[in-house]
Amino acid sequence: MRDDLERNGLGARLSRYSRVSGGVAGLALKLAGEKYFGRTIPREAHAQELMQALGNLKGPLMKIGQILATIPEALPPEYARAFQELQAGAPPMGWPFVRRRMKTELGPDWETRFQRFDREAAAAASLGQVHRAVTHDGRAVACKLQYPDMRAAVDADLKQLKIIFALYEKYDSAISTKLIQEELAARLYEELDYRLEARHCRLYAHMLADEPSVHVPAIIEALSTDRLLCATWLEGAPILSFVDAPATRRNCIALNMFRAWYIPLYFYGVIHGDPHLGNYTIRKDDSINLLDFGCVRVFPPAFVGGVIDLYRALETDDRDRAVHAYETWGFRGLSAEQIDTLNIWARFLYGPVLDDKIRPIGEVKGQVYGRETAEKVHKRLRDLSRENGGITVPREFVFMDRAALGLGSVFLHLRAEINWYRLFQEMIADFDQGVLAERQKNCLTNFNVPL
Repeated sequence: MRDDLERNGLGARLSRYSRVSGGVAGLALKLAGEKYFGRTIPREAHAQELMQALGNLKGPLMKIGQILATIPEALPPEYARAFQELQAGAPPMGWPFVRRRMKTELGPDWETRFQRFDREAAAAASLGQVHRAVTHDGRAVACKLQYPDMRAAVDADLKQLKIIFALYEKYDSAISTKLIQEELAARLYEELDYRLEARHCRLYAHMLADEPSVHVPAIIEALSTDRLLCATWLEGAPILSFVDAPATRRNCIALNMFRAWYIPLYFYGVIHGDPHLGNYTIRKDDSINLLDFGCVRVFPPAFVGGVIDLYRALETDDRDRAVHAYETWGFRGLSAEQIDTLNIWARFLYGPVLDDKIRPIGEVKGQVYGRETAEKVHKRLRDLSRENGGITVPREFVFMDRAALGLGSVFLHLRAEINWYRLFQEMIADFDQGVLAERQKNCLTNFNVPL
């Protein structure tokens, strides 16, 4: 990846296309052989092989893989498991690269604009890396610098992903992936726009202004560009360092995390779509720092209303209300059997907030939260597709499911035990779709964030 990024030109792009295409072609041949010639491929081994080949590219393909691993409808389980193993970290680029990129973003005198700028990256991920610095007024800041030519890399990876999806749908027609592809593409392109991320960050600071246990960094506008984002550095410890803390601390952290994610959703129709362990840290008082606002999803008020309608439907066993919720979200022509199958997944996701008692969020089987239920649901949908045809998953579900599963995984790491039912009931007690629509409109307009 380092060579691809530093040789920012046609040769690097062609090399990337070749390597990604080679992995996709191998998948195509093996799936075709299994379907048309009756050959059985060792899927677990092949999935690992494919992800090792493609995972070495890092970049957007890594982020796509991490997202797909948490969408039960998107991939065969063997491939979802392999994608889950992709790591978030990427080798950081060296100082010559950083110096050139900073010069491009802030000009030849860029170093004079800081009191100190650390040469070693504090963190490196799929689309960029972070350096710690100090401004002339003494503020510690985080400078997130995007790797070069990322748009071309996203273009290439999304084209190949489309081929993978098309091949899989020929093999397994239970789920139409067209809208999943569209959602992934939209969010990935947004993540390349650091000006938009800065607006997302300011939006979150506003939405959570009355939450003393959640902290959001402040953007340094004068030191930010389309591909460089400078924000105040928030001190905190990794969340995994608290897994052996006393139960009261672990539960407190989980409660703060719950509010950080779901107050924006139920009060503004906004969700942080990347609940990755590296995107928050914990302060000494157990309050949390919420970081990285590249992947933010705004939902229409009717969609949020559907979330609560389905909850109420499951709570009262109201099948007609459940159908209404699915139709509100964009599901069309569902058979009775498909509705029952979707309700299995819904009962899994809503389970903790339907149970009026102190309890863990759930349990992990096979090391991935929700995997067993997801595989059961997909198998039933696949069987039903022979009679009723496949279903098209609304694109909003890509990041709604991802956020729910990702946050659930955090609570499992913390071994938190809370009465989730009462917490949720309190949060949605005064929900009014009209009020949400007006609040959302005013807020998004003020911060110039698109719906």
